[in-house]
This record gives sequence, C-alpha cells and structure tokens, in this order.
Amino acid sequence: MRVALVTGAAGGIGSATVRTLVAQGFCVVGLDLREAPESEHVAHVVGDVRDRAALDGAVGLAVERWGRLDAAVAAAAVIAGGHPLWEAPDDELADLLDVDVRGVWNTAAAAVPAMLAGPDPSGCRFVAVASAAGTYGLFHLAAYTTAKHAVVGLVKGLAADLVATGVTAVAVSPGSTRTDLLDATADLYGVPDPTVFTSNQLLRRLLEPEEVAATIAFCCSVEGGVLNGSVVHADGGFRP
Repeated sequence: MRVALVTGAAGGIGSATVRTLVAQGFCVVGLDLREAPESEHVAHVVGDVRDRAALDGAVGLAVERWGRLDAAVAAAAVIAGGHPLWEAPDDELADLLDVDVRGVWNTAAAAVPAMLAGPDPSGCRFVAVASAAGTYGLFHLAAYTTAKHAVVGLVKGLAADLVATGVTAVAVSPGSTRTDLLDATADLYGVPDPTVFTSNQLLRRLLEPEEVAATIAFCCSVEGGVLNGSVVHADGGFRP
C-alpha cells in the first residue's frame, strides 16, 4: 500500500489525481478549501494551503491512519490577471505568490519530513503542478507567469536539497485543461468559450483532467523517480 497527500483535491486536476491514485492502489488524504467525498481509501481535510498547520495536520492524518506517506501532490492554485503588468492591482502578485507558491512550499515543508522518516524514502515522490506559464510568458498574465516560474524553481531547489535521500521532486506543467481554472482564465480574457485556447495546443483540443492526472500518477510512482528535478510538459504541445 502507498499513501499520498493531494492539495486542491476538491476539483479539477486535483480531484482527478485523487481518483487516479486510488485506482492505482493508493490511499489518499486530500486537502482543499471545499468539502470532497471520503471513502475507505480517501480522507479529506478542509484547509488552506497558505496555512502550514493545515498541511501538517493533513500529513499527520495520513501517517496516523495508514502509517506512512509516499507521495505529495501540490495541485492547489488560483489565477488572476487579464491586464498588463503595470495595470495590475497592488495585491495581485502577492496573492498569487501566497497561494500558488507558498502553498507548494508549505506542502513540501510538511510532507518531505514524513517521507524521509517513513519506511521507504527511496520510493517517495513530491509533485508540484506548475503550468505552461512556468515556461512561457502568457499575455496579460504576468503575475501568474511569475508565480508558476517560481513553482518550477522551487521544485528544482527541492530536488537539489533531496540529493541522495531517495525522495524526488518534479513539476508537471499542464496546458489548457478542462477545469474551473480554465473557465476563470477565459473570463479574464473576456471570451465566452475556453475551447478558444485549443489553438495554442498542437493537439488542437483541450486536455481532460484525467489525462494530466495520469501523468501526475506516474510521477508519484516508484518508477517516476527517473524524472527527479524535471519539468514534465503534459501540455498537448502548448505554444503561446
């Protein structure tokens, strides 16, 4: 049995990741601001990734209930923008850094010690959900682009800190995926249908959350250790 923590677990890529990991034999503790279903193999914590104590509690629940933590997926995120950098509200960058970056930091800070103290650190995996915005500059999304670039840097720094421990860290960068976050992005751009973003992907369609979750699940696997320190572009061939 393997055990995972997933943030942003009540919707989108996060909830798809919970379902995929359970189907692959994991027990999962999810954390989100919203409620989510529980089962024999899924526990859920209502909490905020900006709150380190909430992450510590979720990790503690995993260890208390199932005796270990083998993977952590930091999928919680928000988006803001729709204007050039110089017109952004004063708090826009701070808010995005607080959720999208500090949330990943808190998840790692809470989860990694439990992995290192567990029965099999060599099989433990930390996965952060970044974005195509972690590679490219996206129009009128300067703050979000900044935050997702920071997520990529965080993962690379964490992977360096974990050298020779067996625990690994990787970032997964989705393209335009059929989620509430993509709907919010469409709203920022003032477009009624998010399928307009398919023109930026070589697949010429939106990705489904389950497709990205399958990539994340591989990164959580023992075999996924070969991706240590990498950015995995699960983006359908995204080009801005």
